[in-house]
Amino acid sequence: MNKLDSLESQSVYILREAYREFKSLAMLWSIGKDSTVLLWLSRKAFFGHVPFPLVHIDTSYKIPEMIQYRDELARKWKLNMVFGQNTKALTEKKTFPEGAIDRIACCRALKSEALKHTLAGDWPRFRMNHATGQYELDKNTEPYTGVIVGARADEEGSRSKERYFSPRDKNNEWDIGDQPPELWNQFKTDFAPGTHVRIHPLLDWTELNVWEYIEREKIPMTKLYFDQGDGKRYRSLGCFPCTFSVESKAKTVAEIVEELRSGKFANIAERSGRAQDKEDGGGLETLRRDGYM
Repeated sequence: MNKLDSLESQSVYILREAYREFKSLAMLWSIGKDSTVLLWLSRKAFFGHVPFPLVHIDTSYKIPEMIQYRDELARKWKLNMVFGQNTKALTEKKTFPEGAIDRIACCRALKSEALKHTLAGDWPRFRMNHATGQYELDKNTEPYTGVIVGARADEEGSRSKERYFSPRDKNNEWDIGDQPPELWNQFKTDFAPGTHVRIHPLLDWTELNVWEYIEREKIPMTKLYFDQGDGKRYRSLGCFPCTFSVESKAKTVAEIVEELRSGKFANIAERSGRAQDKEDGGGLETLRRDGYM
């Protein structure tokens, strides 16, 4: 068994354990490469069917191609697609692009708060109707207490402190010092009532592993990851006011893999183009303690 086979097997095992152990389960899909690989693994784990909702937090500032890619794939693969957002902050223009708050406060409002209330079901959720291909108000307001996330330990510092099964309190707040040990592939899945659990099937994958797997499996990716002729592409995706491209002429998955293997980005953090990370002291721990993905 090679490295990718081993990682795939472990991730599929974690996904099946999560589905067996948690009644109200959802998967966060940010539309980026990691969560799309996780979506692909979920389809493999359940024989082409994803048996839980995919949740996207729509800040309304995502790069338009991301939303187009999300909906095209949701329709093609018949995904149970749900999105939520902080409509109050958007309506009142209390965002960074409007000049009202800084980037960290904007992320907290449009991502952390929106995620918390979308998972809880106490803010409106919108679900794709596959008969029409459009989104409608979701009548199901049941909380999602088990949440599958495409976080990787190597992506940035705070993620390296996660577990495969990582508990949050009822407010989705993260106590880093109170994490269950995970030794010899023994995982704690029995938590006290009211606990929200984040499940991280990609925790031990690297950026290179992800792109090698995309290449092997021929997973469809948004074109934003590739050079479109101007010598630039995105390495990490987020909201357009806070996400910047990198200098790269990689036009294919194979060329991205070669870039990573050659060390072109060896000393450049993957999220170096995400401005909010810099405002959070170079990491995301402040935001992630409050429930950020």
